[in-house]
Amino acid sequence: MRELREKILRVLRQLRGPETADSVFEATALLVGAAFLLLGFLIGLPSFWGREMAISGAGSIGAFAAYGGGGTAVLAFVIGRLVSRPAHVGPDGVRDGFSVPGDRLRWYDLAAIAFAHAAIAYLGWLGIAELLERSFTDAPVFAFPGAVLVAVAFALTAYVTFLSAIALSPLVLSLVLAVFLVVGAFAAMLASSDVHWWRDNLSALGMSTNSASVAFNVTLIIAGVLVTTIARYATAGLPVDDPVDRRGRFIVRGGLILLGIFLACVGLFPVDEFFLLHNTVATGMTVVFGVVVVGLPWFLRAMPRVFVAFGWAYVLVIVLLAAFFAVGYYNLTAVELIVAVLIFSWIIVFLRTAGSVDPARRHASTGR
Repeated sequence: MRELREKILRVLRQLRGPETADSVFEATALLVGAAFLLLGFLIGLPSFWGREMAISGAGSIGAFAAYGGGGTAVLAFVIGRLVSRPAHVGPDGVRDGFSVPGDRLRWYDLAAIAFAHAAIAYLGWLGIAELLERSFTDAPVFAFPGAVLVAVAFALTAYVTFLSAIALSPLVLSLVLAVFLVVGAFAAMLASSDVHWWRDNLSALGMSTNSASVAFNVTLIIAGVLVTTIARYATAGLPVDDPVDRRGRFIVRGGLILLGIFLACVGLFPVDEFFLLHNTVATGMTVVFGVVVVGLPWFLRAMPRVFVAFGWAYVLVIVLLAAFFAVGYYNLTAVELIVAVLIFSWIIVFLRTAGSVDPARRHASTGR
């Protein structure tokens, strides 16, 4: 396997020209995109030949691009990780660009990340096809232009996914998580067999009687795995010189991992089958988030006070939302949606803030 990867790398180096800082990745991504462009055309043209295709719907150009785009995303992600992984482990124990000393991405981490990319590609192309269908009502698509459109969809998917895989970091992964959650949630809402699901709560989308249950629950499970992955690597660069800082980092990392576990459990245990357990883990997410945010200045003394105040404001908003729900001003769906947005936006900002903490500030926080 290693010999094959090294041969591929040698060919890519010959094709992409001089190795400058950014041109290597861009040129390689273009080559991968071009390969999938050709592949999409060669598959699409004979498949569409002699037919007039619809833009969206069963057996349409959009469906073909969506299914193929999902598969393309997985393949491009795997290629990107193979290219970005060095042949030998460095002296500090780092195995690839997303690892920290003594740790690395697990197989289930990579599987969840690849699935998230595939889901975004699949649902994204379905949505674009539906929009085009409504813009060009009853317009047919012939074989050659249809094959070109599918090829372009494959190429764009491969290009973007390859760059995401090769530059994978906690921040990039947090953005993938945000897009995946939004796309998955909207897909579940659109596919729901109960058009008035929002009158109950957000978890109604995951009920076994709802046609959108699989999409909604799988989205939450995969998102939970992504959050646990982010938690491990987002906190890797935080200060650990002092025992207090080391303990604080452990608490924050554990809290974020617990958030991911609870999120996955919300999808694993639908509310109509596991009412008590489902509500317990859903409530536990909010409680854990509140503990981590409120205790942040004591857990991580090097974190900027502006970010701490930012988190406290979020907790205050959540408390107000709970009060509005208690008096009947908001329904549970509105509260759950806003709380979810607050929690995941805080996680994204936390990643950027944690990465910006410099060594001088770390030592200053310990009084040295």
